[in-house]
Amino acid sequence: MTVSLTDVAGYLPGAPVPAEFYTEHPGAEDRLRDSAMFRVPRWRHHAGAQESNVDMIERAVRPLVERHGAAEIRAVDVLLVHSQLPDVPFVGAGTEVAHRLGLRPEWLVDVANAGCASFVYMLKLARQILTTTTARRALICNAQNLAGQWFTQPGVRRMAQAAIPGDGCGVGYLTTSARRPVLDVATRHIGAYAGQMRHHLDDGRKYWQPGGSEIRIGFTEDGVTRVLERGNRLVPDVVRQVCAGLGAAPSDVDVLVTNQPNRMFLRHWREDLGLPTERHPDTFDECGNLFGAAIPVTLDRAVRHGRLRDGALVVLGGFAHAGDFAGAAAIRWAA
Repeated sequence: MTVSLTDVAGYLPGAPVPAEFYTEHPGAEDRLRDSAMFRVPRWRHHAGAQESNVDMIERAVRPLVERHGAAEIRAVDVLLVHSQLPDVPFVGAGTEVAHRLGLRPEWLVDVANAGCASFVYMLKLARQILTTTTARRALICNAQNLAGQWFTQPGVRRMAQAAIPGDGCGVGYLTTSARRPVLDVATRHIGAYAGQMRHHLDDGRKYWQPGGSEIRIGFTEDGVTRVLERGNRLVPDVVRQVCAGLGAAPSDVDVLVTNQPNRMFLRHWREDLGLPTERHPDTFDECGNLFGAAIPVTLDRAVRHGRLRDGALVVLGGFAHAGDFAGAAAIRWAA
């Protein structure tokens, strides 16, 4: 059974928000501001105050409905959803997504792990389900809504970390066809790095306890150094792994689509793999770090801008959190 990434679509909420929204915000200087991890993108988007994960997914799926028809999308058997910031404790977005879209999937999973590389992980899960069950269509969804909510809190907004994320949503449609076959997927769960991406509250309370301090990511100088080293290494390694499984070299990759954490990672990954800039689409300065939505949104833009020729070898790759997950997938593209 061959499984294809038949289509992909993306959604960015609202008007672009300029860097000055953060860089001209009054407040104390952050000693991490000069780190390569926090070089500010020119633009990003913010989800609306009342815009939920489900709202963004519904809007991202609309182009798929327009291109394939509502009946075909409603026939999806497998729905996988990753929400960067769940709207309601305990409850994932998947069931409401299914209701909004008119789906009745046999397989519905809210994926909580794999972070910035969760699109690759969901691609692997969907491929496994489609090849081992009677399911024939899958929808995988990445919603990222931290930027306009978490990182615009008054105290967090003046920190270096706040200006990097953007909000958005990307979705992929998989079918049991040979049009755009998923050739291989390689993933790594690295338990030694688990739990090292932490949130922080100045008053020491648990995030669900009442209090006045604002929640943020607990970056430290040592922690940033470790993440930079791991990220630089993990993505080229897993891309090489998936290429080796195909008997290909990294230089054979026509288009590399990665998550978009910062300029330094993007530059290092393509240089390590020996790929020219034009083979590695970059949306960081337009969208900021879209976390898990970065891979599908960047792929969607590359498709719409005509950067994927017929027969191209496309590799999707990324890593998550402090390095606890990395994954890459190879696809033979059909224009």
